[in-house]
Amino acid sequence: MERYNFYRTDLVDESEEMVRHRTDSEKDTLKTEEGIKFEESRIGRIRLTEVTVNEEGEKKIGKSKGNYITISLPTLTPDDNDGINEMTSVLIKKLNEMLTTVPNVTKRKVLFIGLGNRDITPDAVGPLTTDILRNIVPDYYSEGDSEVFVYAPGVTIQTGLETADFVKAMVSEIKPDLLIVIDALAARDSSRLCKTIQLTNTGIHPGSGVGNSRKEVSMKTVGIPVFAIGIPTVVDGPVLIADAINTMFGYIASKISESDNPSSRLAVTPWLRSEDKDADRSKLKPIFGDWASWPHEDRIQLFEEVLTTQELNTFISPKEIDSWVTLYADNLASTLSEWLSEMKSSEHKI
Repeated sequence: MERYNFYRTDLVDESEEMVRHRTDSEKDTLKTEEGIKFEESRIGRIRLTEVTVNEEGEKKIGKSKGNYITISLPTLTPDDNDGINEMTSVLIKKLNEMLTTVPNVTKRKVLFIGLGNRDITPDAVGPLTTDILRNIVPDYYSEGDSEVFVYAPGVTIQTGLETADFVKAMVSEIKPDLLIVIDALAARDSSRLCKTIQLTNTGIHPGSGVGNSRKEVSMKTVGIPVFAIGIPTVVDGPVLIADAINTMFGYIASKISESDNPSSRLAVTPWLRSEDKDADRSKLKPIFGDWASWPHEDRIQLFEEVLTTQELNTFISPKEIDSWVTLYADNLASTLSEWLSEMKSSEHKI
């Protein structure tokens, strides 16, 4: 099967180069590879991945040079307020660290842009966050001038304007010192949906994760530092199918392994258990053939090729997407408001 780069994702730690380094030994190789600095850590329940890419690394993984911070909580649910507070607490900390990379910012003017289409729920996290953030604008307005600006420009199909051009025009008029963009992202792993926040200082390519890439919004295009905060809310349909099949293989392999245990013959209730990822999947070969031993990524590629050819390519979001988007809009707005207040009252300059 010819190799194509079908994988659409906005998360840097899901880029092809990162995916090829999943095992511990491969991660150690990545950590020492020139052009890419890769670190993983845990903060309570949070999984934190920090990737720094220079010019050489940019050529290897196809991501702009700069810093990428991924904050994940795999067990997060829409009603887990403690979990979302843990995530946003780490986000504030990392925002402050990233702020130290911004040179010569003295006026403290900040422009918040919420990218996306508010009429499509999975794409609405940016506009809904800025709707709430507007409430803080009066706190930073005096004598005909403001230090905080908030806007949601919509998408090109709604306005007829290229979003990046619109943002560039606003930057030219307002002359802020820092631009913070909030947007929905695409993931390549269904387990990451709505359970991850990505923070970067490299800007953003609106729509790139879903194959509808527009002009980038970055330091290079608008002339000021750009921080991007993104939430993965959609996954490629073929990826979800491959994930489901992988889970099914895990269940079947586990059940085959259990069938030889004497205890299994004593069971009087339906066999219920979680997937056993360590189960021997070689026993699936007589049932499913060589396909059962394919790497997960190869199965994804197969579905991508088939569904793209049949014009069945889709993107999928969780069934609780309304709750997820509301949760993130509320908490991101609160977090950014708190961060802004702390920044304005501190002695250091951005």
